[in-house]
Amino acid sequence: MSPKAYIETNITGTYNILQASKVHKLQNILVTSTSETYGTAQFVPITETHPLVGQSPYSASKIAADQLAISYYRSFNLPVKIVRPFNTFGPRQSARAIIPTVISQILSGKTTLKLGSLTPTRDLTFVKDTCKGFVEIFKSEKLFGEVTNIGMGKEISIGDLITTISGLLGIKVAIETEQQRVRPENSEVERLLCANAKLLANSNWQSDYTLKQGLRETIEWLKNNLNMYKPDIYNV
Repeated sequence: MSPKAYIETNITGTYNILQASKVHKLQNILVTSTSETYGTAQFVPITETHPLVGQSPYSASKIAADQLAISYYRSFNLPVKIVRPFNTFGPRQSARAIIPTVISQILSGKTTLKLGSLTPTRDLTFVKDTCKGFVEIFKSEKLFGEVTNIGMGKEISIGDLITTISGLLGIKVAIETEQQRVRPENSEVERLLCANAKLLANSNWQSDYTLKQGLRETIEWLKNNLNMYKPDIYNV
């Protein structure tokens, strides 16, 4: 997507939702943020008070959308909650993401994977746990006009993630760095590690999946739906 598309989708789209919610007097509105708004961690674990850094046009547009939502809470008392998930994975995930990229390449018979940087770390949450977090934040009588993280409080490097996936599949792989897959230095978010204490304190959320359990379920789904992916193409 282009920066203009991010602006139209994330900022204008959020405005449309907020304004419609205000007109129709909705009582509980969740706005989906992203851990990318934090940029590379300046301290860990990353709490909701961490500075916001737009390292890419996408993250900048999400920061703007979040601030717009909070402004509607402050200006119009609109009952908004900002939900900020860290990296979510699972069945049906876009081919642009690292986990389906790795799994689909291995399942298609490749033993040399074409990837970008291996050193960044991510806090990975299985999609069912992320969805459970949304439901619990919705049910909470608190958290209005605030940001709440959803994440596991654990980090893994991309390199170690690939080793874990290949181990679950029982296939040894080599890695070939492809320059077009490497993000510009100032754009790459090098480290993300979630502080989820606020979510735990203000809801009944608890994760049901470990990383390996989530990966196994994702692998099984991809085995049955590999035709939906194009492992030879770099998806942007």
